[in-house]
Parts: sequence; structure tokens; C-alpha cells
Amino acid sequence: MKYVCGFLAAAVWASSLQAETTNPSLGPAGVGVQLASADLTASLRPVPRPAHGAHRVAAVNPRFEVWLGAFQRRAVSQGISQTTLDRALSGVTQDPDIIRRDRNQAEFSKPIWEYLDSAVSDQRIADGRKALERHRRVLDRIEARYGVEKEVVVAVWGLETSFGSFRGSSPTIRSLATLAFDGRRAEFFETQLLAALQILQAGDVRPEAMTGSWAGAMGHTQFMPTSYLEHAVDFDGDGRRDIWSDDPTDALASTAAYLARFGWTKGQPWGVEVRLPAGFDYAQASRDITRLPSGWAALGVRAADGRAIADHGPASILLPAGSGGVALMIFGNFSVIERYNGADAYVIGIGHLSDRLAGQGPFRANWPRGDRVLSVAERKELQLRLTLAGFDTQAIDGRIGPNTINALRAYQVARGLVPDGYATVQLLERMR
Repeated sequence: MKYVCGFLAAAVWASSLQAETTNPSLGPAGVGVQLASADLTASLRPVPRPAHGAHRVAAVNPRFEVWLGAFQRRAVSQGISQTTLDRALSGVTQDPDIIRRDRNQAEFSKPIWEYLDSAVSDQRIADGRKALERHRRVLDRIEARYGVEKEVVVAVWGLETSFGSFRGSSPTIRSLATLAFDGRRAEFFETQLLAALQILQAGDVRPEAMTGSWAGAMGHTQFMPTSYLEHAVDFDGDGRRDIWSDDPTDALASTAAYLARFGWTKGQPWGVEVRLPAGFDYAQASRDITRLPSGWAALGVRAADGRAIADHGPASILLPAGSGGVALMIFGNFSVIERYNGADAYVIGIGHLSDRLAGQGPFRANWPRGDRVLSVAERKELQLRLTLAGFDTQAIDGRIGPNTINALRAYQVARGLVPDGYATVQLLERMR
């Protein structure tokens, strides 16, 4: 979703992987499945912390209590019953650990190849194939109903919670109340808290069973509450849209329903690795420039294995690591996955993992593994130097997004460099 599935309220490091997303830090409206800082040995989600009260006694914050009382009055005016509020909010306290984690933005982000080393590791592929086989019957039914390939649904499941192994144990109501009170993104999180209360009021889950990530993402595929209300489905027919239970049926179907809602085209690749011809004009590698694969073929662009690519629809060329890394031809389904999480690295991780689960091989080209990702301070310096040189980046925010990439390309063209829009330490040093 150019949002939901967008950035978790935490230090979403994948979103900083060389590309600013259209939904920064829980960006604009959309769904709510977010990618967070993660233990990459198991899941691309945080390692669940101890459940409420397991290792500490929470201190009462008088300001939080005042806010909570005012929130309850607002919730009643939005149709939440006092019974629901009493069940959900009784004994709820602020969680300082969540505030710490929300503030803990990493100075350096990981390069895309390190992200993919975990996202599409041999272990994750093996686990994904087992999950496909174990749930094949229900996945086949989900695919038939929603027109989203089962490998894609399982890839989302794999990156979000390592196939259900790391769903998070934080009480969702407490997490959302803490973040709404904190104020940094108060409006967003209060909306999520109200949605969570609506879910409880509808009877889909009990308050004690409503758990998830520290930032409020829930279930096997980590829906935020508003996304749940808009897109979750009762696929197993038991009268509840249960994305929390050990049975992943409703969660997997909800993910497929979500992708279908945003325009998934069955049979269309998310992207195809391509081989660019000698002398390729790298200024053509832009999301703003689309051609049918046959049009790109006329310019010498072919699949990495040398074959022609069928005309699945308009496509762009994406260079996630500049001219020295893997080149991709991306289609409309790439944008659909972006609705789940806007980071290029996440989308490529989902797409590539789904391809591997379907039996395709690894990327053929190498990544520029010797490159170091710029720190936040260095990215801001790069933006400032570009702007002062007459190539306006529109903001000095440390995010290498479309405006900065366009400015960087213009700079590269003016200096006779390869205009791939790839921000590197070497390029910054040249500007100094």
C-alpha cells in the first residue's frame, strides 16, 4: 500500500535502503502492514519482547491517565461502547519500551544485498516451500478466489512473520495507546487504536488475544487495525476474521484480498531481471518511463538469460543498486506490492522470494557488495550539496527518494557521469 503495508512506527531500516518510499514512517492513508527493524536470522520483524508484565512492573504515568480518560470520551463519541472500553483499557499503562523503540532510528541502513541475503535466504526458501506444501489446499482455494498466486501470498507471510513463527506478543491496545499518547504520530495511532477497539467490539478477537508487534501490526501477515477493518476476510467461514490464531487461513486470504483490491494481475511478473545493452542510456531507468517489453527489446533490453520478455504490460527499468548491480524490468504488480510496504527492498524481497518458491533461480548479476550505504548525515550532506550546486532535491531530509534521485541524475549528466541516480560515498566525495 503505498502505505500499508508501509513503514512500521519503528526504525524501519528497509525503507532507507537507497530509496525513500511514498509512505515514509507509516505514511499516508492505506493499509497497515508495516516492515520493522528485525532479527534477520529468523524474521524480518522484531523479535517479540516479553508479554506485558512478564519481567517488569509498569509505572503509572499521571499524564497518560489523563490522556486515556479524554481518549475514552472521544471513543464513546465514535460509537465505542463503555463495555468495550472497560474490557480493553482496564489496567492499561504506558509502555516506555515502545517509545524507546520508536525513537531508535538506526544511523546506518543496510544495503539491499544484505537485506535480500536474509529475505531470500536458503533457509527462508526451504521454509517457504514447506509452508506451501503444508497449506497447499487452502492456498489453491485462496488463489482461485482472489487471483493472487499462492507463492506471492506465502512470500508476504515469510517476510512479515517468518511463516507465523514471529507474530509478536505485545498487547496491541497497550502498544497503540502508548504511541497515540506519545504525540509524534498521535493522529495516526489514535485512529489505529479506535479501529482496534472496533475489532474487539465486533467480537473477532478477545482483548487478551489481540497481540502483535510493538507498533500495533497484528497477525500472520501483520495488518494494522484499519487495514484489518477494510480488508480482512473470514475465509474459513467460522464467523470471525481471525488473523491471530495458529491457523493462518484467514490471514493468508486477507493478504490475497488486499493485493487483489489494489489491482494484482495474475500471470504478470512483479519484475524480471534484465541485461542492459552496451551504451544503454541510464536516464531511461526511471519509474516515470514505461514501455512494453517489446519496446524495451527494441533498445536492446532482454531478460538476464537472453530471452525476449513477453508483453505482460507497461514496464519500467529499476536499478536498485545503480549501474553496477542487478537491473530489473518492473510491472504493475510491483506497485501493488508497494501498497503493502513502499520500500523497494521489501518489494524486491517479496517478489524474488515468490519467484524462488515457484522454482526460479537466484539473480544472475552481482551486487556492488563493496559499496557502503551512506549514513543519514551523509545523505543530508549529499542533498545539500546537490541543491547548492543548482540541482534542487526539494528537501534536506536524509531520504534518497524520487526528487533526490532526479537531482542526482541531473548532476551526473552535467558532469558526464553515468546517470543512474545511485548515491554512493564516491559520488559524495566528488562533490566535496
